Order: sequence, then structure tokens, then C-alpha cells
Amino acid sequence: MIILIPSFEPDHKLPELIQELTNSGTGAAILVVNDGSGPRFDAVFQQVKALGATVLAYPNNHGKGQALKTGFSYIAANLPGHDVVCADSDGQHCVTDILRVAGEMRAHDAIVLGERHFSGQVPLRSRFGNAATGFFFALATGTRLRDTQTGLRGYPAQLLPWLLSVRGNRYEYELNVLLEASAQGYVLTNVSIATIYLAGNESSHFRPLRDSLRIYAPLLKFSLSSLVGFLVDTAVFLILMAATGSLWQATVGARIISAGTNFGLNRQLVFPAGRPLPLKRAVTGYLALATFLLGANYGLLLSFTAAGVPTLAAKLLTELMLFLLSFAVQKRCLFRGPAAGAQKTSAANKYSQAQLPTSTDSAQLHAEI
Repeated sequence: MIILIPSFEPDHKLPELIQELTNSGTGAAILVVNDGSGPRFDAVFQQVKALGATVLAYPNNHGKGQALKTGFSYIAANLPGHDVVCADSDGQHCVTDILRVAGEMRAHDAIVLGERHFSGQVPLRSRFGNAATGFFFALATGTRLRDTQTGLRGYPAQLLPWLLSVRGNRYEYELNVLLEASAQGYVLTNVSIATIYLAGNESSHFRPLRDSLRIYAPLLKFSLSSLVGFLVDTAVFLILMAATGSLWQATVGARIISAGTNFGLNRQLVFPAGRPLPLKRAVTGYLALATFLLGANYGLLLSFTAAGVPTLAAKLLTELMLFLLSFAVQKRCLFRGPAAGAQKTSAANKYSQAQLPTSTDSAQLHAEI
């Protein structure tokens, strides 16, 4: 087993973790990836080396996802056949929990998540962020996970080529792993671990605005696509009304053009995994969904207003519910990528040589042993 620890600008907690892992007597190899921390942190990594860990380093910061991929690539090339447990370097994961994840992974040969229970003194941004991401994940996959942002994870050795094929270089990478694992049918399981936040989690390098945008990018792109569709619908409606003077022609014509625009944006930009699907199949599914949503819109509005909900509130609630439903159906069914077997084969072939991802400073990467 390999314990992989991505690290950016670490403090004393990283050497302490390495020491505790060494003292645990597991015999696991420890691989630390210095994600461009800079010369100020050389002393920390020298201490890590002295404690027996292998350190990979490159000069520029590329993000946690890229650091993990660098570690996976190194393991696949130099230590093939070993399972990997990923842990954070900021003191949030204790040795006992790391070993529990490793044991669960060996027992089930599955992806194992160290699941935190958010109670007690937990920073608000962590509590809210994890709840929001959990809701988004359930919406996109139909699978409910309590902790989608945990950095303590176990991966069986055979998944390393696939892990290298998952998109993302920064914090969004770990969520993408879960999304694609669910889509491809990989088993996800979890074990409960301690929730540890030291000094308000001040050592975390998560940037709330920028990194949240990366994580929620699919939902944001879907929202923008819907907005563009609305604007196109409105503009075309006004043009056709001026040209024909016919309400029904303007309404139908505007809806056809805006629906085509929305379909194209969703297929090409919002859900790119669905691009390889036959166009006829995608169009047929989209039309069926649009027809269903139209009927559901009327039915929900009628139900809410009959129950005494004010018209405006009923309209807003209906649109929100159908927006989320439309996203879930298009993500999970309509624009779902090719079959899992084909993607697994493609990923294995693409990364069979276990080369470093090109966005890393691969020419300057060095292992300090």
C-alpha cells in the first residue's frame, strides 16, 4: 500500500503525520508531492525526507488535483500493483483513520471515502460547502454521500489509469472523481472518521470563491445555458410578433429556436460527456423531456395555486423544481457518456505508459528520496 499526500506550503503538521505513520508499523510506503510550495518550505520537505518519505517536487503550483495525478502517475510507473490511500497534509486526518480506510479498501476492493460527521465546532464555510456539494452530487448522480469533499480516500491499484483520465487540476478534481465513478458504476463506500479542524481550519488552501466556481461549474454552466435560452426566446418572440403579428406563430417559433439553442449549448458545453451519443437519440430524448416539463409546469402551477400559494410564489417554486429536475435528467440520462466498459478501456490504453500529465512541470519534476 502507498500513502499519497499532496502538499502545498505545509507546516509542522506534515512531518508529525509522517512520523506517526512511520511509528504505526504498517510498512506502507509514503509519497509526498510538493505542489510548488517554494523555497521557504524546503526545510519542511527535508524533514519529511529524513523521516523516510519519498518527495516529488516541481517548481510551480498546479493545484491539488494535479498533485494527486502526479503521485498516481509515479506510483503506476514505479510501484505498480499497489493500492493507494490519499490523505491531506494539514493535520485533518489521523493515522487511525488512514489505516481504517486502507483496511476497508482491502476488504471490499472499492473506492473508500473517509466520511466526516459535521457536528460541534466546524467552520461555517466547511459545513455549508459540504452540504451544498452533497446536494449537487445527489442531484447529478442519484447517490447520497454525506461527505463529498473529504481528502481521505482509498483507491484500488487497478483504478490508477482511470484516475489519471479524470478531468481537473485543482479542488474540482476530487468531486469529478466521484461524479465519474458513479457514472461508470464503480463502487463507492465509506467509513466514519474524526472531524478535525485546527485553529478554524486556517491551514486550508481552499479559496472559497474561485475553487467553489470550479466545483459547481456544471450547474453554473447549466444555469447560463438556461439564461441564454430565455434571452433567445424573448428576442425571437419580439421579432416574430413584429414580423407576423401572430401570437401563436411568435410563441411557437421562439420556443423552437430557443430550445434548439439550449440543446446545442447543453450537448456541447454543459454536458460534454454526451457528445459521442448519436444526435438523433439525443434530440429525441430532449424533445421528450421538454414535453414532459411543459406538462409538469402546468400541473405544478395548478396544484400550488389550488393549495392557496400566491401565483408569483407558485411560479418561482415550480420553475426552481423543474430546473433542478431538468439538470438531473440531462446529466444522468440524456447526455450521459458512453458505457463504462468503453471508457475504462480507453482510459487504460491512454495511460498505459503512466506518463506525467502534461500540465505539470514534468521536465523539472524530480524525486527526492
